Amino acid sequence: MSNGSFITDSITEFLLLAFADRRELQLLHFWFLLGTYLVALLGNGLIITAIACDRHLHTPMYFFLLNLSLLDLGSISTTLPKVMANSLWDTRDISYAGCSAQVFFFLFLIGAEFSLLTIMSYDRYVAICKPLHYGTLLGSRACVHMAAAAWGTGLLNSLLHTVNTFSLPLCQGNNLDQFFCEIPQILKLSCSHSYLREFGLLVFSASFYLTCFVFIVVSYVQILRAVLRIPSEQGRYKAFSTCLPHLAVVSLFISTGMVAHLKPPAISFPSLDLVVSFLYSVVPPAVNPLIYSMRNQDLKDALRKLFSWLFLYKLPLTLCK
Repeated sequence: MSNGSFITDSITEFLLLAFADRRELQLLHFWFLLGTYLVALLGNGLIITAIACDRHLHTPMYFFLLNLSLLDLGSISTTLPKVMANSLWDTRDISYAGCSAQVFFFLFLIGAEFSLLTIMSYDRYVAICKPLHYGTLLGSRACVHMAAAAWGTGLLNSLLHTVNTFSLPLCQGNNLDQFFCEIPQILKLSCSHSYLREFGLLVFSASFYLTCFVFIVVSYVQILRAVLRIPSEQGRYKAFSTCLPHLAVVSLFISTGMVAHLKPPAISFPSLDLVVSFLYSVVPPAVNPLIYSMRNQDLKDALRKLFSWLFLYKLPLTLCK
């Protein structure tokens, strides 16, 4: 244990897994990651701006969607900038403090996002199964409390895991087989049996996420039963159109996360882990805005108004020049 403590004290940085060794491929990855990051920033930024500026979108569903976009912006900004910098400058290092900060913010934002997706399934359940009670059950104060609970849950979960993980003695070097700091990879560096405390926390967190997952499934079973009882085809289509984007986002988030963390150890190797982790940490924040805007006419109209306003606002400035 003293040797492990000594090694922990001597670690000032971790070495991340690079996407490629060849310089040409590193630069290609940089431009690809930069494009992905800009798409995520633009898409989520437009949704946040449209919802904030359009009074017609000041409803519980869009309030939660605004929070989801904020979380997506934060989560992708936690991982991609460091990866892009390492690809551009041909480095692999991340400081000990930077690694702990990355773990904290990523867990915080991902945990809050899953909690928020659970709340959004409840919003759709009330809207379709109990429409007469929607204003009562999801008033402005209740929505703020729910969103605050989602953010607070993510914060508490992240704080416990980060403090516990980085208090463990590390005896196995400083190489992480991942492109960003991730708790399972850090635990591989810990001393024998010293990871048991963190394992207990992981079991507790897994139980919480499983409960959220069951709640989402039960909510959508009830929603499906209610929609199928709607007599008109147009009514069923309208109900499905408000649920499908959220269901697609939930499916993408859960499926990529399960593949990343529940795949058999026999098929686990660095290149596959790299691709799978990219899918669950980068792809959802980048494509969520597209999923929500494709079938949502109200959001499309708000974005159209936003673009029109920007164009009309800049046009006089152009004519003046």
